[in-house]
Amino acid sequence: MSDHGHSSDPGAHGPVTRAGESADDALGHPPTGHAAGHDGHDEHGHGGIFKYLLVFAALCFLTGMSFFTYSSAWPWRNEPQVGWAFMMAVSCTKAMLVVLFFMHVFWEANWKYVLTIPAAMMAVFLTLMLVPDVGMRNRMVSQERALHMARTSDVKLLERAAEAAADAAH
Repeated sequence: MSDHGHSSDPGAHGPVTRAGESADDALGHPPTGHAAGHDGHDEHGHGGIFKYLLVFAALCFLTGMSFFTYSSAWPWRNEPQVGWAFMMAVSCTKAMLVVLFFMHVFWEANWKYVLTIPAAMMAVFLTLMLVPDVGMRNRMVSQERALHMARTSDVKLLERAAEAAADAAH
């Protein structure tokens, strides 16, 4: 005898509703299977190909914006941190577009937030936990490493040499 009550069919599993009716039918669940999910829609039923082409054009535009940071028209040419922050924002936007549209997350149910919000919080947390390590990486180094590591003054000397070479070429 099972915990589900009496059943005339020894191989039956789950609750018995009425003869000829499954529990899914009684609860109003849609039938499962490949044929049942097709209501005559094409395979790309999430807005058609135009939406994908629009996202592709946006990705191309954003890639062009990243390359713009290296052009002479970039207004913050002498402030590389601005360019880095801009390129990070563009990269995150591109990743978001790819995940939302090409990976079909945009059309998923609301459970996607249960997966993505904790993962995003963990990524931010781990990044913030690395800040002290990155900030203090030069505090205790070997003498050989200290001899060969790049310093801010070395970078400035290299930049001046590159500017002088560019001025000499013109």
